[in-house]
Amino acid sequence: MENKNFVALILTHGRPNNQVTVNTLKRHGYTGDWKLVVDDEDITLPEYRRVWGDDKVVTFSKNEIAERFDEVDNSGERRTIFYARNASFDIAEKLGYKYFIQLDDDYDSFRWRMNEEIEYSSLMLSPLPEEQTLDKVFDIMLEYFISVPLMYSLCMAQSGDYIGGGGSKMVSDQFRRKVMNSFICSTDRRFNFVGRINEDVNTYTSLAHQGFLFLTTAFIALNQKTTQTNTGGMSEMYKSLGTYTKTAYTIITHPSGAKFSVLYNTSAIKGAGKEKDNNAFRIHHRINWRNTAPLILREEHKKV
Repeated sequence: MENKNFVALILTHGRPNNQVTVNTLKRHGYTGDWKLVVDDEDITLPEYRRVWGDDKVVTFSKNEIAERFDEVDNSGERRTIFYARNASFDIAEKLGYKYFIQLDDDYDSFRWRMNEEIEYSSLMLSPLPEEQTLDKVFDIMLEYFISVPLMYSLCMAQSGDYIGGGGSKMVSDQFRRKVMNSFICSTDRRFNFVGRINEDVNTYTSLAHQGFLFLTTAFIALNQKTTQTNTGGMSEMYKSLGTYTKTAYTIITHPSGAKFSVLYNTSAIKGAGKEKDNNAFRIHHRINWRNTAPLILREEHKKV
């Protein structure tokens, strides 16, 4: 990477021998520094150190994070990424880096989704070619992030954001204020992730409501293993709590702009017949952006 003041922090739990993102970063030509961020309550921490070495594993105290940041409830459930996300700012600073990207540990590819003419193409589904390395991608994203001082984080899109192909909102907007997964951040543009569960949605809605700017670019997307199918991480928690609980946290943190909704799986509904298919639908959040992001006019347009 051209910018040496940058580190990739891979937030992980319970997967010392299944680090998909590490392998994907290397395969896509990332040459910068990276660390595995593991909490002090992870019983597999010794295995992380054995497999990856002390120089690649950094730890933090969940108790300390719980005391400093708003978990929203007091259930005591700690199998979530909320703690690692909030710890990352201090971790990057202690490592001597100003800029960092938060990554989950289960990305199997990074892919261009817009061509050179800034058009969506169904042909842009293959992983990054060798000559277009992640070094270049991160340098470009970081350059843009630095150039917008009011931006608190910049993220890659996710594969699911392009449902609908060229007609999807992600393609038409090119940048969206929904942000998840791959947060590029700076230690001097700090913000707090909110809520033990659904922390990314809670954060980009409640803070956008206060005027914080977060953006996701449509030009490049990450692909990750389906939640609840990859053991470790937060999979077990999601299986036990379901998506209703996830959505409830966002409604608690941003009641004026979030509500319950339902996502339908058409193919599952058609194939269910008389048998109940639990995959036919699931509870999800719906964000009213008119009630979320403030519409601020420049002072020059103020009526006298």
